[in-house]
Amino acid sequence: MKSKVLFVCMGNICRSPTAQGIFQQMVTDANLDHEISVDSAGTHAYHLGKTPDPRAVAAAAKRGYDISNYVSRQVTAEDFRDSDVILAMDWDNMSLLQQQCPRQYSHKIQLMMRYATEHDEATVPDPYYGGPDGFDTVLNYIEDSCTGLLEVLRKRVFQFAAA
Repeated sequence: MKSKVLFVCMGNICRSPTAQGIFQQMVTDANLDHEISVDSAGTHAYHLGKTPDPRAVAAAAKRGYDISNYVSRQVTAEDFRDSDVILAMDWDNMSLLQQQCPRQYSHKIQLMMRYATEHDEATVPDPYYGGPDGFDTVLNYIEDSCTGLLEVLRKRVFQFAAA
C-alpha cells in the first residue's frame, strides 16, 4: 500500500515544491518510489500553473535538487482523501487546511517541522519577500524535516511488509 505525502505552502512556488523535490530525491535514493508518492500544493490560487520561483529553483539546484518543472496547483478536496500525510509549512497554512478539510481526514494534517531533528523552529518561514538567505534557510529546515519524515515512513513501510 503506497503512502502519499503532500507538502503545502501558500502559493506552491517556494516552500512546498522545494519540499517535494527534496523528499522525492530522498525517496528515490532510498529505493522507496514504489512505496511512497510525493506531491505539493498551495492553499491559495495566486500562482496556478506557474513554475517555482526562480530563487527557489536556483537555491535547490545548488544542492542538487531539480524543482524547475513542477507546476503550481491548489489543494483539492481529493488531496484530503488521497493523501496519508499533509504537511503544512506554517501555522497559517495549517489553519487554512484544517478549515477546508473534512473532519474524517483532519488527523492527516501536521506541521512540516514536526519531523525536524536538528532545528527547533515550529515552522518553515516564507522566503518570498526576503533575500537569498531565506531560501537557504528553507532548504536547511526542509532537508532536516524530510530526513526525519523519511525515517518514520521507512519504518511504516517495513512494518507493513513484515505483517
